[in-house]
Amino acid sequence: MNTPLDWAGFGAVTPLALAVLCVAAFVAGAVDAIVGGGGLVQLPAMLLFSPGGAAVHSLATNKVASVFGTASAAVGYARRVRIDWAHALPMALIALCGALGGARLAAALPSKILTIVVLVALIAVGLYIWRRPELGVVHAPRFARHHQLLAMCAGGLLIGFWDGLAGPGTGSFLVFWLVAVVGFGFLDASATSKIVNTATNFGALLFFVPAGVVLVGLGVVMALCNVAGSLIGARLAIRKGTGFVRTVFLVVVCALILSLVWKIVRAG
Repeated sequence: MNTPLDWAGFGAVTPLALAVLCVAAFVAGAVDAIVGGGGLVQLPAMLLFSPGGAAVHSLATNKVASVFGTASAAVGYARRVRIDWAHALPMALIALCGALGGARLAAALPSKILTIVVLVALIAVGLYIWRRPELGVVHAPRFARHHQLLAMCAGGLLIGFWDGLAGPGTGSFLVFWLVAVVGFGFLDASATSKIVNTATNFGALLFFVPAGVVLVGLGVVMALCNVAGSLIGARLAIRKGTGFVRTVFLVVVCALILSLVWKIVRAG
């Protein structure tokens, strides 16, 4: 279980690491389908094992898994939620550009800095979610149509850049921006965030794929697990409610925070 695999495109992960990463991708898909923030589970798990050696390989491969999960969730939402495409698509395009810029910066940062960035994001978003159990109960946009589009595009640019740079919490940040700033209801914000998040993941890949840092084999396997988790997560939300998923999410986040702290301390 500790012997590195010699499969092409897997970054010399061990069978144990591959199993853990598949579970993380599955859980990430389930979490993302409900509240966003699946990257808080998936990316830190990849950074713990560092497939390919450098953190940029984890960032890039994480995008392969995530883009399929967010796209499948976006399709699911589009079938049952009325989406304002006139605003969602421009926001997605701006976010894609931001993600491309963030990905360029991520490739130039040392692995340790990226690990610390992810740790800070984990703590910040975990605390935010813990202190705000209910968001967007009522859909009540705060701006006129033109100003609403500007607010959505501003959030798309900032959060898209963050997604390209590191990624964890992007889905949650998008939902929170749409709810807290724009005034969307939670369901409408979740639906729109999946469209934008799909664009940011794709935007980052526009840089990572030509750069040759994507571990294709590992990314495809994790993508399948992510999509499966997304489908099952949606069913869990309907049957058990978001409170159950939120509790599991916070437990996993706490565990990953401790794991990353230990990794940083051990690395000196």
